[in-house]
Amino acid sequence: MAWEWDAETYDSLALPHELWGRRTVARLALTGGETVVDAGCGTGRDTSALLDALPRGRVFAVDASASMLERLRARLPDEGERLTVVAADLRDPLPITEPVDAVMSVAALHWIDDHRRVFGNLAAVLRPGGRLSIDCGGQGNIAAVEAVLRQILGDLPDVWTFAGPTATREHLEAAGFVDVDARLRPDRAYFAEPAALHDYLETVVLGAHLARLGPDERAALVHEVARRLPEPAVDYVRLEVSARRAG
Repeated sequence: MAWEWDAETYDSLALPHELWGRRTVARLALTGGETVVDAGCGTGRDTSALLDALPRGRVFAVDASASMLERLRARLPDEGERLTVVAADLRDPLPITEPVDAVMSVAALHWIDDHRRVFGNLAAVLRPGGRLSIDCGGQGNIAAVEAVLRQILGDLPDVWTFAGPTATREHLEAAGFVDVDARLRPDRAYFAEPAALHDYLETVVLGAHLARLGPDERAALVHEVARRLPEPAVDYVRLEVSARRAG
């Protein structure tokens, strides 16, 4: 489904993604001089943290969303040669011509339906022995939200791919990765204020569904989803992955 993010509103929200990003960077065990791809970089919150961890290194920030990359450039205007911004779809071969030391991806791959294809494209830019660290929505992610959406809308279009560890390991090994560690982590996000939950659902969770509706219908759907959830929370289950490209 083709749609574009509201990057400005997204960037204004307090996101659990920042914790996910810190954990994803930590799993890379960087020494500070590597060249790293941030695959699905969004507005650059994790890119900024990655640059902080790479005082002598470089980052390729890759995303398919023009609005997200515009916000990233505004966030990180002075990085010079340390940062290369790449507009690209992760389902296509990446236009990166030099081998990189590591790839990370935070909260992006569940928006893409063909993970084996993505893993092959990431492996193609990694040097032998290069490291991969991923966070994305995993099997069981936002199950309560999906249940409420089905109550309201009936059958849902395929928007998300919430993979499990077994299939992920198989796809990574087929793409040439070894030492694969893939596991699920329940990570529920609570919202103390109804307005915060509403804004989060509208901007982060439901955008692809709302894109099919008119303005009044969008507001009504967000309100109804928030009202029907069993608690003011998004029941995240994260798929956390570490791997190494075979040498």
